[in-house]
Amino acid sequence: RAPAMKKSSPPDQTHAENFYYQKQIQSKTAVAIMLKDGEQVQGVIEWYDRSCIRVIRNGGGSLLIYKPAIRYIYKVAEGDQT
Repeated sequence: RAPAMKKSSPPDQTHAENFYYQKQIQSKTAVAIMLKDGEQVQGVIEWYDRSCIRVIRNGGGSLLIYKPAIRYIYKVAEGDQT
């Protein structure tokens, strides 16, 4: 019998997060960021790194948000920005 081939383990990183951030930055998509404490921030993602993202807020300055504080991010519909 031929020896059984060992399955390779899945990759440690899929780069899906990087792809998502790059797409939102390039298209300047308006997003809402829901934080774990219940606060919501709306704006456009300017840049990101391993530990945080920088958001240009609607009508305000920029804000640096640490990724562990983020619950989820979603695109804001046209006319739904506050």
